[in-house]
Amino acid sequence: MTQGIIQAIIVLAVMGGVFGILLSIASHVFYVEMDERVVNILDALPGANCGACGFPGCEGLANAISAGDAAVNACAIGGQEVADKVADIMGVNAGNMEREVAVVRCQGDCSKAKNKYDYNSLVDCRLINDYVGGSKSCGSGCLGGGTCVAVCEFDAIHIVDGIAKVDKEKCVACKKCIDICPKNIIGLMPYKQKTEVKCSTNDPGKVVRTNCSIGCIGCKLCEKNCPKDAIHVEDNLAKIDYEKCINCGICAAKCPTNAIFVEYPERVEKMKEVAKKKAAAAAAKKKEEMAAAQAKTSTATLEKEK
Repeated sequence: MTQGIIQAIIVLAVMGGVFGILLSIASHVFYVEMDERVVNILDALPGANCGACGFPGCEGLANAISAGDAAVNACAIGGQEVADKVADIMGVNAGNMEREVAVVRCQGDCSKAKNKYDYNSLVDCRLINDYVGGSKSCGSGCLGGGTCVAVCEFDAIHIVDGIAKVDKEKCVACKKCIDICPKNIIGLMPYKQKTEVKCSTNDPGKVVRTNCSIGCIGCKLCEKNCPKDAIHVEDNLAKIDYEKCINCGICAAKCPTNAIFVEYPERVEKMKEVAKKKAAAAAAKKKEEMAAAQAKTSTATLEKEK
């Protein structure tokens, strides 16, 4: 019995030694020398392996950059700092990399949007969406199941009062929330952008008003009042041209449903107050003019009767 165990151990040891030698030989025969630039680029990349660049992990991106198949500033998470390092390795200019962040284009929280039905225990928007298109009466409304929250590795998105909201300071634009949202209401916008139409519906205004009190109704007041021609209504939905927008807030001040979100609400409220005062002054002036005209007409009539 003991002799059999010893023999088995010897056989296993011999086999291990043989396989070790074979693996050593194979590693030399099939060795592929890695481009030194790929190694250096990998060291420069953050190592998050998030896939936001469109390649399978940081190594995939490093290989693509080295081969000239990807831009040196393709890493959204690394930002300008990483882009500059990679550019130095490749001997090129990284250029100015504008930071982007995710934005949830919906503000229909529990107090503003209507539901078709109530659901319990479901914490995945994809499952909620499978049942008659989701619980929201608006077909483009955030379902609040938190699927985007679950995939975010940077704690940059949370469910607040039934809808998802992005923390701009934490977001790295990895696009995971964008890819997984079944309603396709999450997109990217420049970090510096402070004005955004947070609505995604293309329904007519009458339908929007029925389903949500803060949705875009396509009235075009924003379009008519924009001083830079930076916002236009297409298919019943207002959209901002980021390159033209100067974040003046006029569109938000004119929007009757508050569908346009701004990061400076105090300024917009002041603009609304000024507009109200001007409208009141114009109405009072018109009333005075009408009264004066009426008095003039009455005087002329009395003189004529005399």
